[in-house]
Amino acid sequence: MSVRTIGVVMNGVTGRMGYRQHLVRSVLAINEQGGVTLSDGGKVRLKPVLVGRNADKLADIATKHNISDFTTELDAALADDDNLIYFDAQVTSARVKSVLKAIEAGKHIYAEKPTAESTQEALSLAEAAAARGVKNGVVQDKLFLPGLLKLKRLIDGGFFGRILSVRGEFGYWVFEGDWQEAQRPSWNYRAEDGGGIVLDMFPHWHYVMENLFGRVESVYARAVTHIPARVDEQGATYQATADDAAYGIFELEGGVIAQINSSWAVRVNRDELVEFQVDGTHGSAVAGLRTCRAQHRSATPKPVWNPDLPATARFRDGWQEVPDNAEFDNGFKVQWEAFVRHVSEDAPFPNDFASGARGVQLAELGLRSNAEGRRIEVPQL
Repeated sequence: MSVRTIGVVMNGVTGRMGYRQHLVRSVLAINEQGGVTLSDGGKVRLKPVLVGRNADKLADIATKHNISDFTTELDAALADDDNLIYFDAQVTSARVKSVLKAIEAGKHIYAEKPTAESTQEALSLAEAAAARGVKNGVVQDKLFLPGLLKLKRLIDGGFFGRILSVRGEFGYWVFEGDWQEAQRPSWNYRAEDGGGIVLDMFPHWHYVMENLFGRVESVYARAVTHIPARVDEQGATYQATADDAAYGIFELEGGVIAQINSSWAVRVNRDELVEFQVDGTHGSAVAGLRTCRAQHRSATPKPVWNPDLPATARFRDGWQEVPDNAEFDNGFKVQWEAFVRHVSEDAPFPNDFASGARGVQLAELGLRSNAEGRRIEVPQL
């Protein structure tokens, strides 16, 4: 059995997502299991090369995880021929410039979403990667959540009949940063730094809808800033210039209507931080991060509206848990493995920069819908 090692330039690992999900729980976890297994039985191990602006933070991470290579000079990391993959988890506003550098250097590109702040920029990345002949992919981790994998199984098995509607609820209360420290970086709330929940979450909802229910044909959205002032990491008060909540209605091919609320100013009264309810002619299901509950039409109760009498039925008791029927690995790691196989043996990887551009397009049109107060059709890219 052959074992090959390839270098992976990882830009942005000092951030929460880049560090925990991509470095620790994906790249290092892949090496701990012996590498990515290819179709011929061979293995590919990954050598992370850490890149960022803060040398001290990089050194701390490198020391903690026994990583030999780290630098604040992206050009130097890209110049090494042993580094075949470039990964970007920087703030959105810094992504395009760095990714274009990596494309020019001939690296295969894997990037967090959104790939850019505008549709034009996102398309330019897809076009540049195609022209240079480098493989490219965008993180679409929610497709690999156990709850959504179970939901996909129900869809593929014809459980719903004709799907009618999708209702999504996502979010939690992000503390303002004064009396309790905020659990998200302050740049998320500054539009000038690429912040905003529409740009952050609509690309997620796009690939979920596109892969599970069908192409998005129109959007009507209302984006608001519920908390106008917050306190940053240095204890300074700043004005929140980006939206912290968005309420969207999406029309999908086949007549499916999706309503998805996204908010960092909501207190959670649901089982998980994100839940999708899917209603069809033959059955309904509610999927979260890990769980999925379903109710078939044969087991659907027949409630009658009567506000003069207390409800005697416990409606949730009529739903059944969808069994795992499989072992679910970390979704970020699973997608990393798929991208490494894509690079190493040309295995399929549909979540490319073109799909990422469609997600950015939905965010851009959602913000336009909010500004113009109307429904916007989504052109095919």
